[in-house]
Amino acid sequence: MYNAIAPKAEASPNRLKIQVELLSWLITAIITYLVVAPILSTFSQFDYLYSNIAFVVIFLTYTRYIFLLPHTFFSHWQAGKFLLIFVSIPLVFYLVNALMAFEEFSNDEGLVLFQKYLNPNTSYEAQQSSLTYMRREMMFFGSSSIIVAVLLPFRFLLSFWRVYNQTGKV
Repeated sequence: MYNAIAPKAEASPNRLKIQVELLSWLITAIITYLVVAPILSTFSQFDYLYSNIAFVVIFLTYTRYIFLLPHTFFSHWQAGKFLLIFVSIPLVFYLVNALMAFEEFSNDEGLVLFQKYLNPNTSYEAQQSSLTYMRREMMFFGSSSIIVAVLLPFRFLLSFWRVYNQTGKV
């Protein structure tokens, strides 16, 4: 008997993985904006904005790849994993250098001297809370991004071995 309602065509696994990847990047962009927005609203000039964004994006993306690798399009893409293993090496050096530069600047300038970069229209309490937030946020995401940038190559090596030897796992 003919069914008038045709069954929906199943989406291919690669298409779903690409859709999940795009959704994950959208969520990463939203979270990055939410993390950086308090700093942007209080500071008139923030020299470490790009390194701050890199810390947040790398932390969120690499953490997702470490724990959710089977659900990403990297799961069976051996060349991509191999490439990211070697990209992570100079990335770790960049992250350490950026975090140390921020730490050196904040130690040399001190949180009190940071006030010359603050927007003068904000209250003193808001400025002080923003300074505390900025320092803690930069240290958290900076150190976390370094940790995941060191861990991800090992996760990719394990996945590379599993896919190459066809163990059924990623």
